[in-house]
Amino acid sequence: MPLRCHQDGFGEYLILAPRRGRTPAERTEAPLTNRHSAPRVGLFVTCLADLYRPSVAFAAVKLLEAAGTTVEVPRAQTCCGQPAFNNGALGHARTLARQVIEAFTDFDYVVAPSGSCMGTIKTHYVELFADHPEELRQARDLAARSYELVTFLTDVMGVSDLDVGYDGTVTYHDSCSGLRELGIHEQPRRLLGSVRGLTLEELEDSDVCCGFGGTFCIKYPEISGRMVDNKCSRIKDTDADTVLAGDLGCLLNIAGRLRREGQTTRVFHVAEVLAGMTDGPGIGEAES
Repeated sequence: MPLRCHQDGFGEYLILAPRRGRTPAERTEAPLTNRHSAPRVGLFVTCLADLYRPSVAFAAVKLLEAAGTTVEVPRAQTCCGQPAFNNGALGHARTLARQVIEAFTDFDYVVAPSGSCMGTIKTHYVELFADHPEELRQARDLAARSYELVTFLTDVMGVSDLDVGYDGTVTYHDSCSGLRELGIHEQPRRLLGSVRGLTLEELEDSDVCCGFGGTFCIKYPEISGRMVDNKCSRIKDTDADTVLAGDLGCLLNIAGRLRREGQTTRVFHVAEVLAGMTDGPGIGEAES
């Protein structure tokens, strides 16, 4: 997967985001910083952040650095293997899992801005390698060091208050994997409660699937369409001007349906709001 080097105010990082007009040879690895003075976090960027919303990865880096860690993005990382695993292609899933395990071997922690991908790493890698003792040990070791972003901030680094503001009323959708596999519920709400100017309106049926489900929306488009219709109806009922979640798959699905319905509700990954990175277009909004 091609990489490019980004530079901005919070450091130099590799984000897996190809750009036209740049060859692989022109994409060089950024230097690592302060690797011995703080916990070393390997950022698992995720495919969707890579291809559709790199700002989520930058928001993750900003939050992790503010929490006192150093962040590195291993250039050898790849897809977590969830699509292959969910569709029964276990051999392909193992191949991808092996690459992820190797890429993140030397980090204190592995963090992803996705409950879905992290659910795969923490819960399903051990299933994939159940009959491979040495790789099972490696999978368990990785799982023990791996966290979804917001959970890592609250439960590991003890973050409880953020010096950031957002002027608006938001509602929050709980993604299936984050909620059911990782128990993510109160953590994002706790941090959102510290954001100046932000009002949180709870979403009815926030724990009900939005209809994305990875390849589910391709295999069962009519069912998926009705599910996201219901989700968007619940969002409209809150009168919130912004909807947040911790998984880009859900957010892309919800944003697409809201835009097709002509709704103006803004859509952001929770990390973007927590990092104060909402000046640009929301998910599904055109570049100005």
